[in-house]
Amino acid sequence: MENTQTENRNAWVFGFSPQAEIWNGRLAMIGFLAVLLTELISSQGVLHFWGIL
Repeated sequence: MENTQTENRNAWVFGFSPQAEIWNGRLAMIGFLAVLLTELISSQGVLHFWGIL
């Protein structure tokens, strides 16, 4: 069965929608990668890097 109504999964849709969840997941993955790289490069945790702890 083919869906006759095409839906753009990459569209920037505001509110609770499948597209918003996809973008939320993508941005969370980017943030997680940034934290890991910060810890690997600086040899300290992110909170120590920012001077919070």
